[in-house]
Amino acid sequence: MKNLIVALVGVAFAATSLFAATPALPRKAPELAFNMPGQGQKLLSQYRGKVVALEFIYTTCPHCQAASKLMSKIQNEYGSRGLQVLDVAINPNADLAVADFAKEFQTTFPVGWVTQDQGLAFMGFNMAERFVVPQLILIDRQGIIRYQTPPLGDEKSMEESTIEQRVQELLSDSGARHSASSSRMTKAHHAS
Repeated sequence: MKNLIVALVGVAFAATSLFAATPALPRKAPELAFNMPGQGQKLLSQYRGKVVALEFIYTTCPHCQAASKLMSKIQNEYGSRGLQVLDVAINPNADLAVADFAKEFQTTFPVGWVTQDQGLAFMGFNMAERFVVPQLILIDRQGIIRYQTPPLGDEKSMEESTIEQRVQELLSDSGARHSASSSRMTKAHHAS
């Protein structure tokens, strides 16, 4: 009986490890329809041609609030070069909270919402796996996801210098260099 319990615990741990895997990079960004207060639905594809920093948040999360302040700074610095930051809330009642969130934290970019299931599907996470917020996804001008925070987070990936380095790389990247760039980002992501 003891051996059976140990085996079952091992299988459960292995299954959890599989669920917590970051989806492969690079990959095409799926379409995402998100709702904007007073503006209706927007599509992620409307931002094609820009580098998109898409951040999935909970409006009540202190880490997400701090990240939104940082992303406002980055939007102000790189927006004129083709960066578009977007926050998409996935917490319950996000539809009632995003307008106040954007106002309170003085975001310099759009803040919308989707259901948590829609957010998880976009990120490529399993509904049963654990994840933390904020989740940052960087999408190149052609609509390819080049970087994504791992499900359980990574402090280094949310540091200002790391985000700026990756944004600068994508802003200066041309179509001919995409495969080399994504390869470096994927290697850097797996090394951290």
